Amino acid sequence: MFDATNEIDLDLLANYFKNLQNEDGSFMGDQSGEVDTRFSYCAVSALALMNKLDLINRVKARNFILLCKNIDGAFGGMPGAESHAAYVFTAIGTLKILGDQDLIDRDQLGMWLSQRQTVQGGFNGRPDKLADVCYSWWILSSCFMIERQDWINLDELRKYVLNCQDLEMDGTGGGIADRPGNETDVFHTFFGLTALSLMKKYDLQAINHTFAIP
Repeated sequence: MFDATNEIDLDLLANYFKNLQNEDGSFMGDQSGEVDTRFSYCAVSALALMNKLDLINRVKARNFILLCKNIDGAFGGMPGAESHAAYVFTAIGTLKILGDQDLIDRDQLGMWLSQRQTVQGGFNGRPDKLADVCYSWWILSSCFMIERQDWINLDELRKYVLNCQDLEMDGTGGGIADRPGNETDVFHTFFGLTALSLMKKYDLQAINHTFAIP
């Protein structure tokens, strides 16, 4: 099997991530300076895959994530930002990779996540928003990371994902949209499949709920 790490200067790459960490523990997305927990997750997960997490200040990285926690138990993209399911994934994923997931109130967060399941079976990303297939991954994977997946109606979620698939047999069908009847795209098809994989449906290859890779 081809090993791409033989073609990459891992030390140079790891130092790139290290140099993007700010004094408060957050990470910039690039040298322009934008900060939110997406970049923390990307940096920490990449460094973990390279076995180079010790290059960064892990305590400060953890503390920045905890500053993004809100009173509802969920997380925003930066301190003071509204709780959002996608940012819950990046926050919880970062904490889990750092080994700090026990600092989370799992029941409080699990309640917030389970309340994102709508009457259609799918999840919304925030209260009073429409369901969207991509949250099938962001939320279900987060529930697995905090061991609260049993709080989700998996059968209804599965039905929602399948209802978003285009079943046209003219060569254009097969993909999955954000909502039933909408245009399909690769983004939502990927997240629909990853959610179905977490639910162990249709003989899909098992996916890691923290890293989103097999």
